[in-house]
Amino acid sequence: MRKSDKSTKNYQTDTRLVNTGRSSSDLECFVNPPVVHASTVLFESTEELFSGRAKYHYGRRGTPTTEALTDALTDLEGAHGTVLTPSGLAACSLALLSAAKAGDHILITDSVYEPTRNFASVVLEPMGVEVDYYDPLVGSDISKLFKSNTTAVFTEVPGSQTFEMQDIPAIVAAAHAHDILVVLDNTWGTPLYFDAMAHGVDMTIQAGTKYIVGHSDVMLGVVSANEKAWTRLELVHGAMGYHVAPDDVYLALRGLRTMGVRLRQHQKSALDMALWLEARPEVDRVLYPPLESDPGHEIWKRDFTGACGLMGVVLKNCTKKQTLALIDAFELFGLGYSWGGFESLVIYADPRNYRTATVWDEPGQLIRLHIGLEDVADLKADLEKGFAALSSTEG
Repeated sequence: MRKSDKSTKNYQTDTRLVNTGRSSSDLECFVNPPVVHASTVLFESTEELFSGRAKYHYGRRGTPTTEALTDALTDLEGAHGTVLTPSGLAACSLALLSAAKAGDHILITDSVYEPTRNFASVVLEPMGVEVDYYDPLVGSDISKLFKSNTTAVFTEVPGSQTFEMQDIPAIVAAAHAHDILVVLDNTWGTPLYFDAMAHGVDMTIQAGTKYIVGHSDVMLGVVSANEKAWTRLELVHGAMGYHVAPDDVYLALRGLRTMGVRLRQHQKSALDMALWLEARPEVDRVLYPPLESDPGHEIWKRDFTGACGLMGVVLKNCTKKQTLALIDAFELFGLGYSWGGFESLVIYADPRNYRTATVWDEPGQLIRLHIGLEDVADLKADLEKGFAALSSTEG
């Protein structure tokens, strides 16, 4: 959890991914840290126990295994410190709990990950936190929504399912002028492609389940914070009793080493697929900021250095029944939640069900695709099967 004591910022990204988090003096001889399964830590004396000088105090509070991962992520984020949680949603929840208390007001983007919205309604609002949702395209005008008790703005870029690009620098400038924290779910961009801290974000979140782990076999959340937000984040994290199992931490650290090469392939394949989909007669438009046709392309081009494999596809002139027939015809695109693993995935999406500050008025049906590491020729053939099923199904 502590701040990394060895920065790799002078190296290129792939070199940093290989070397960061390996600075513990007693473990430097190992390429990978040992997996420490521990709860109790023993002390030599009561003086040592009460002094606070011991490096480790209790398994929940950190071990050499968790320290290797948090050090690595703190370094990559350019943050003051990092904590781990059992899932991406737990990371979003923790960040919000550390930024707001009863009587406070927070703003959340209307394009937010739906479980985060659910946490706000089930937990935050009943405990006395006032929650409002805002148009993700609001930019600097977000200042018009601030109240005297506003403590945080929760952003996500691009938006979940609908992929709007928010002007994070404009939101940060407006928020910081009123001493308001900016929290960002950066799972899509990751610190490799969007440097949240350099853009002024106070707390950045990743669902480590996705690209950090990369193999669809671990649940993990990450929250990194600057110095201003760190003290409260660390305090709430400890009070909540969050802990991630050592084997999961080890798998996440192993996944981190190959994150750069995996993301490059995800991006390459996704752009190929997005351009191909744009040309399909069944497709109205593709929601993928790297496309020049995307409304958020200029912001993406200005602020981001890359993209992942997740996109939305708005289908043309079809019903929900036909859309589900398309999905059911796939063989390579798995039907399931999450994304960021090596496999391609698809889900049906309908933002009309939860938007409150804005209206999703696309006339077509929406699906979300994660482009995995399969050969794109095979993925296109799989999509062809789906389009054939769509066409042969009565609306």
